[in-house]
Amino acid sequence: QVQLVESGGGLVQAGGSLRLSCAASGRTFSSLAMGWFRRAPGKEREFVAAISLTGRRTYYTDSVKGRFTISRDNAKNALYLQMNSLKPEDTAVYYCAAELSVVPGNVDYEYNYWGQGTQVTVSS
Repeated sequence: QVQLVESGGGLVQAGGSLRLSCAASGRTFSSLAMGWFRRAPGKEREFVAAISLTGRRTYYTDSVKGRFTISRDNAKNALYLQMNSLKPEDTAVYYCAAELSVVPGNVDYEYNYWGQGTQVTVSS
């Protein structure tokens, strides 16, 4: 089993920044591909970003490219999402997810473990 706990969400004005963190436990973190997803009010959960086991490869949905950066620290069992130039449409609950795979996917059913989510609200 893998336990994932997100933190770092909050309320920020448009154009501001937030850094989300995800603490992992229960399995060797470096054996897990990791991703971030989000669910906006009234919408389906969607892929945001993913990162390979070593952090060498990263993947983003088009709407966040150039604004968000995913990273990981395998020594600290931690995943991060640096979010800059935030927009009101980024408002959502953000979820950390772990996949038992070498290459991370971009659809939620590929992921095996999920955190409880952290709320990000961007005001205009």
